[in-house]
Amino acid sequence: MSEVSERYATVAGDFETTLFGVSPGSWSAPSPCIEWTARDVAVHVIDTHRHVRAALGDVAFEAVGPGADLGGAWTSATWAIRGALDDPLLADSKTVEGPFGEQTLESLVGNLLCADTLIHTWDLARATGQDDRLDGAAAEKALEFLLPLDERIRRPGAFAPKFDPPAGADAQARLLAFTGRAG
Repeated sequence: MSEVSERYATVAGDFETTLFGVSPGSWSAPSPCIEWTARDVAVHVIDTHRHVRAALGDVAFEAVGPGADLGGAWTSATWAIRGALDDPLLADSKTVEGPFGEQTLESLVGNLLCADTLIHTWDLARATGQDDRLDGAAAEKALEFLLPLDERIRRPGAFAPKFDPPAGADAQARLLAFTGRAG
């Protein structure tokens, strides 16, 4: 198992725990993502997984529908990513087009998908009153990916303005500050 596969398993597992921990009455709760509910955050993460998997060109992207079972949709989406990562011909031999250029599926998952899922795990946890602690190593890797993209990700619908984290802040606090989220 590659480092990316292991990190993805950790990040996806944490999101899954949070997703399945949402109480039925909390799906409409506002999230730290402006104008998004807890359900909107979950749908975004699942749809991002589906987009990444569809980038291989052998399956079509299908958005999560309004009445969809989010647990089932998540399980299907994450297993599709895990299966692709386990196949060396798909994971590191074939290049795919992502929002930051052409790259291997493993690179797209290790950078964009892990960072997006990690950050939105925090958003979903905050929206629904759950434990919002993130994996420190995954937060460090997300920062490695995001820091060079700084101004490219500051736009409506993406990240809010960054702010300085407290002195001696851990990786999670630095990631949240960089993405404009008050921890």
